[in-house]
Amino acid sequence: MNLQNLAPPSAHSAARGDIIDWRPEDDAFWNSTGKRIAYRNLWLSVPALLCGFAVWGMWGIITVQMLNLGFPFTQAELFTLTAIAGISGATMRIPASFLIRLAGGRNTIFLTTAMLLSPAIGTGIALQHPGWPLWAFQLMALWSGVGGGNFASSMSNISTFFPKRLQGTALGLNAGIGNFGVTTMQIVIPLLMTVGIFGALGGDPMILQKNSGWIFGKIPAGTPTWIQNAGFGWVLSLVPLSIACWWGMNNLKTVSPSTGRPLIAFAKITYLYTLAFIPSIAILYIYLPKPTGLGLISMWVAIPLDIVCALLMMKLAAFGTMKENIARQFAIFRDRHTWSMTALYIVTFGSFIGFSMALPLAMKVIFGVSHVADAQGVMQHKLTNPNAPTVLAYAWIGPFVGAAVRPLGGWIADRRGGSIVTQIVSAVMVIASIAVGHVMTQAYASATPEQYFPTFLGLFLLLFFCSGIGNGSTFRTIGVIFDQQKAGPVLGWTSAVAAYGAFIAPVVIGDQIQHGTPQLAMYGFAVFYSLCLVLNWWFYLRGNAYLKNP
Repeated sequence: MNLQNLAPPSAHSAARGDIIDWRPEDDAFWNSTGKRIAYRNLWLSVPALLCGFAVWGMWGIITVQMLNLGFPFTQAELFTLTAIAGISGATMRIPASFLIRLAGGRNTIFLTTAMLLSPAIGTGIALQHPGWPLWAFQLMALWSGVGGGNFASSMSNISTFFPKRLQGTALGLNAGIGNFGVTTMQIVIPLLMTVGIFGALGGDPMILQKNSGWIFGKIPAGTPTWIQNAGFGWVLSLVPLSIACWWGMNNLKTVSPSTGRPLIAFAKITYLYTLAFIPSIAILYIYLPKPTGLGLISMWVAIPLDIVCALLMMKLAAFGTMKENIARQFAIFRDRHTWSMTALYIVTFGSFIGFSMALPLAMKVIFGVSHVADAQGVMQHKLTNPNAPTVLAYAWIGPFVGAAVRPLGGWIADRRGGSIVTQIVSAVMVIASIAVGHVMTQAYASATPEQYFPTFLGLFLLLFFCSGIGNGSTFRTIGVIFDQQKAGPVLGWTSAVAAYGAFIAPVVIGDQIQHGTPQLAMYGFAVFYSLCLVLNWWFYLRGNAYLKNP
């Protein structure tokens, strides 16, 4: 394909995939040339982002199956795997939010998609060895965070291709369908585990010690299971997808004027990702309990420390034109709307990815056990519940709903205003979170918790629905508030901070389950949503708001 031919008559490409003239707000340009190029980049971006989410989020399902297969780790240790993947992916989004300007969209999406092969293959190898120490699996979870970082670069890239009037719809499609990676992973991984698709190359199966399941029901104990396919399976899509991104996507020189040759661009990406990994490893070592780490700080100290260290590493270790570009993009931190939209994006995307990560294992622990009192009246949570719902048959539904309605949220916000939509869904999330907490209280004190499962699942589906609609509305608000140069970095930054929800939710829910008070986690989320209701009203909806929207 000769990508030069895709440019308008007044434009020319300096190199394959580079477009110099780009004017999406010019209707004549958009209708004659821009629309075709923009949508081609969008439809290649979507599956790349889908695979990124799948690789990042796969530990939410893997940990459930590790429990079913009898891996020698406690429930608390398994929760650390999803939490580590969460914090790593969130931290990777900080440099990823700057990559498009530094390295170009085509270069960035190609390389970051190809990078997913490493954690996918590494995880497959590790899962073949249940006797390996916990730190080996934690390392693979950390490495999977590369997939989480891809969201920031993907959204930053797509925002540059579309005019403001289509920002909500375009970003909603990219994020919404891309976020189907969570659902795809939750459906595909349990299925792949039942089949030796790689033959002798894929290794031997293990035998289920506890009942498992997938979308169509229960998989009984005693079934041969190739858990390693949870990693190996993604190779089948990542290789052709990486090639397609390289040949079909574009670098916009109006946004990325100094990318340099592809190898130079790849070096920038790798260097910035390496800078982000360093503080993640250091902070996790200080945070994680012994024997893996030192256990010296709480999660609420670890997260801001990780963010600050990642930003400082980028600012201090960058050099040349990279340093100038990073300094220019740091200007977003002087805008009050960057901080207000960060908080609001935590409500929507932070909730979506956090619940996606934590829910499968939480469902297994709360509803897979009969909670009964011993002779002294002390509640025990160790007796297997014979009537437990099949977790892997239900865990995919929430992320599916949240991803499916995200484009709808963008479409509604394009017509009604982003902030009013955000306000409505946040109010519903306050009520739903309190209700979920109440149901958790009942289930965790019952010998037959399965009777509360339908209500629990229905309320969580409502939370996922609202988080998906709200994602589309926050995209729209960012597209309205910021110009083309700032919108991409702001989208990347807000998505980076919100992605720490993938770290917070597993830790908070896991800790509260361990203390016998899982409902307190949901009540805490409700308090945060309430505060953000006030913030959204103050900034964008009150009579003399900073920016009326609407």
